[in-house]
Amino acid sequence: MHLAYPAVLAALLFCVGLYGVLARRNAILVLMSVELMLNAVNLNLVAFDVWLRDTLHSGQALTLFTIAIAAAEIGIGLAIVLAVYRNRGTSDIDRLRDTAETDEAETLPDTADADDADADGAGAAPGRADGKTGKTKKAEATT
Repeated sequence: MHLAYPAVLAALLFCVGLYGVLARRNAILVLMSVELMLNAVNLNLVAFDVWLRDTLHSGQALTLFTIAIAAAEIGIGLAIVLAVYRNRGTSDIDRLRDTAETDEAETLPDTADADDADADGAGAAPGRADGKTGKTKKAEATT
């Protein structure tokens, strides 16, 4: 068998995976695309190992390590995606970025409360008359 066949197949798999990473909005589909790219690399490693007739089978050994790392990566990645989905209600990558930007805006103290805190005097946290910061108030609201 020629080396060109698995090399072309691996290149096509890698390109499909790269397109999936760049074009998809769903975090799970992005993880699946990364797996496609890793499988393309594995195919190249095994094909070149067979073509070079390596006595130590280094390509196949490295492929086993890559498969183990890919399994760990997908396990941790899915756990993170499920935790984010439970907290935010979506796994859309663009919405997650937008939500993170709006959370920062919500935790900033109001300027009207800052004037009250200056009038109150000691013991109050900066920005809040009741001594609570924006993050503390948000944490109390979620519990």
